Amino acid sequence: MGLFSKLFSKNKQSETAPKERTVLSIKVGDIVTYDLVDYEVVGKITYRDGNYEWYGYQLLEGNDIIWLSAEMDDELELGIYKKIQLPVSKPYPKELMYENKTYYLEESGSARVTGEGRSSNLSGTVTEYAEYTNEDETNYISLESWGTEVEASYGYPIDPYEIKIMAGSV
Repeated sequence: MGLFSKLFSKNKQSETAPKERTVLSIKVGDIVTYDLVDYEVVGKITYRDGNYEWYGYQLLEGNDIIWLSAEMDDELELGIYKKIQLPVSKPYPKELMYENKTYYLEESGSARVTGEGRSSNLSGTVTEYAEYTNEDETNYISLESWGTEVEASYGYPIDPYEIKIMAGSV
């Protein structure tokens, strides 16, 4: 019986079982459920500004792409973002107008980037970023420079319980 118990032990199954994920450890290939929709994580960007680090996950469902932002400051902060068309150039302004609302510069800086999956071509680059918020802090606009192009995204905060993560690999 000792031989059979070693051959058919549950330890082999647990070695290949995916580890539990958090919003700070999501990997390309995982499935993220948000607002009753299952998205595949197809890209991940890790931003580093000095010793501070945060993540952007590119989530794909059909032709829809959203970004999940995750950072641990004093507490866990999550946001959902979608790319928007907003004509902005550097230097970034102190205020932005979008859909008849004013957004105020909250923070800006530059971050070294590491990319995975669809974002792997960004590894080693530096982006100049700016974060804006509206007056009641219910919506955000994020700006990032990629070469000569400035990309704008519109977002809003979410709570951790709104996200479910299924690991797609070990």
